[in-house]
This record gives sequence, structure tokens and C-alpha cells, in this order.
Amino acid sequence: MVKLNKIYTRTGDDGTTGLVDGSRLPKHAARMEAIGAVDESNSALGLCAVELAQSDHAAMITRIQNDLFDLGADLATPGDDFAPSEMTLRMVASQSEWIEAAIDRLNEAMPPLTSFILPGGSEAAARVHIARASVRRAERSAVALAQQDPVNPAALTYLNRLSDLLFVLARAINDNGAGDVLWVPGQNR
Repeated sequence: MVKLNKIYTRTGDDGTTGLVDGSRLPKHAARMEAIGAVDESNSALGLCAVELAQSDHAAMITRIQNDLFDLGADLATPGDDFAPSEMTLRMVASQSEWIEAAIDRLNEAMPPLTSFILPGGSEAAARVHIARASVRRAERSAVALAQQDPVNPAALTYLNRLSDLLFVLARAINDNGAGDVLWVPGQNR
């Protein structure tokens, strides 16, 4: 259980931050970039949660936000043992499998795409597209980290699937794609 008595600790004043194992890294390190990008994605999803609070999608957003906290904890735990334990929170395959099932459910009601779509359509969908783009950046940051340090493959899979889910969710919010704005190539030539 997390217990925060004091929000400021002053330990980061030297430009470093602590990891789960007690080690410290510069705040600009690749691991911290990935953790920060995941946090930004979670914040973008917070805007979605406000907009979708009374919708059928509210519980989905809350679940995703909780998963992203799990993912941040996973990234903040260096090492190459990705098995979860009582003391170590790790992403697991079932989290991505849940996303795949959600994508399949949402896609059932939508016609296939015949064009790329522009982010937008409705305010709620636009917020979800912003979150999707943020998740893509988080994925790029995590992949960059994986080039130099071990990263849980389940975490990388989760980020990749999550951006797909958010794309499909935005379409679902846009009246199952009927409200999507289609890309018109070369329109302004």
C-alpha cells in the first residue's frame, strides 16, 4: 500500500530520482523519459475520463489508468526478472489480452475503414486521439529504453495494444465511425 505523508522530499533537487530498488537515476535518463511519457499518457486519459464519466466507456478508461500506474511501476523496477511477486509489480500478458478483447468488442459495431481518419469528430473522440498519440510517444520512449536496458516485453506489448484500443475507442465514440472525419489526400494542392 502506498502512503504519502509528505509530497516534497528534496531528494530530487540534485537532478536525480529514485527507483523501486532504491537506486537513483538522472531525471533525463531514458528510463525516466519512458516513465514520464507513461505518466503523461495517464494524464491525457484523465481528460478522457472527465468527458466520458457518464458513458459506457468510463470503466474502461479507469481500468486503463490503473494499468498505466502498474506499467510505470514496472518501468521503475530495473532488472531482467519480469515475474510479478508480492514485492514487485510487473505487467502481465492478461492485461494486453483484455485490451485485445475490448478492441474486438468495439470493432464489431463498426464498418471497416476505407480511408485514414483525422483526429477529431467530437470533443470526446479528439481527447481520446490525444491520449492515443501520447501513448504512441510512451511506446517510443519505452522501446528506446529497451535498446539499452531490459524492459518487460509485456509492458511494450501493452503500450502497442493500448494505442490501437484508443484509436478504435475514438471511432466508437464518433458514432461507430459515422462521425469520423476522413482524410482527403492532396485536398489543398
